[in-house]
Amino acid sequence: MTTLVFGHKSPDTDATGSPIIWAWYLNEVKGGEAEAVLLGEPNTEAAFVLTRWNVPKPRIIEDVEAGQACVIVDTNNPAELPASIGGADVRQIIDHHKLAGGLETKRAIDITIRPLACTATILYDLIGDDTAKMPDWVRAMALSCILSDTLEFRSPTTTDHDKAVAEDLAHELGVSIPDYAAELFAAKSDVSAFSDAELLRMDSKTYEVDGTKFRVSVLETTAPSIPLDRKAGLMAAMETVAKEDGVDQVLLFVVDIIAEEATLLVPNDLVKGVAEKSFAASVDGDTVVLPGIMSRKKQIIPNLKV
Repeated sequence: MTTLVFGHKSPDTDATGSPIIWAWYLNEVKGGEAEAVLLGEPNTEAAFVLTRWNVPKPRIIEDVEAGQACVIVDTNNPAELPASIGGADVRQIIDHHKLAGGLETKRAIDITIRPLACTATILYDLIGDDTAKMPDWVRAMALSCILSDTLEFRSPTTTDHDKAVAEDLAHELGVSIPDYAAELFAAKSDVSAFSDAELLRMDSKTYEVDGTKFRVSVLETTAPSIPLDRKAGLMAAMETVAKEDGVDQVLLFVVDIIAEEATLLVPNDLVKGVAEKSFAASVDGDTVVLPGIMSRKKQIIPNLKV
């Protein structure tokens, strides 16, 4: 049986590239049968990476069949996985997020969760000496994932090891990190083709705080004026998205990669209270700037209060 390798829903660059990297390893190094698949359309940056390095877009799946062999990367949260994941034969999890719990497997499995900024960094370490066998397009997937997840080393999640691996990969590829990162972020910032609801779901995770369910959405961009000019539409769409997705509130953080700050949209008193209690912010109006806030995983989610 072919093993499916996939990341989380609403795939970003890491959740697109890491399945491709690991499927290559399982096929070409370990001699198995594996296929990288996606749980949705890749975001604009991930789509750019695939085109830039001439890598075919993986097949998109809606669910998994009972007994399907699979490897999960870049998440361990059942809410971000196919509805029938409990019936699948999960054989391995490789991740860099906190342990979410709730995922039940059919057997003892190999789990690797490390406090690094990017899953691709962990994959690179696990592949070990066999990284010498990586073709350039696999190296490019890994470099792209690391630069995306670290925001070119600006994110507080960045470790020295993530940076060292990225620098080695860039050297092997003959790529300038600043120039390539600029290409990535330009692609990430182009959200013109997406509806307001699609933007709210594009890079988002559900999280509950003291009984209040949030969809925590992040838009990372070098041109924050583009999504912020759509503020009225985005705030109007929040109510619809919250109702359809079974949450109480959508929180949207527009992360300015260059200025290293986030702007939180404040559509109501609930979000105003969240901003004040979580980030010691003074809110006056329907947005608030949060200096230094770059990471949902390290700075937003752990600090949320209602």
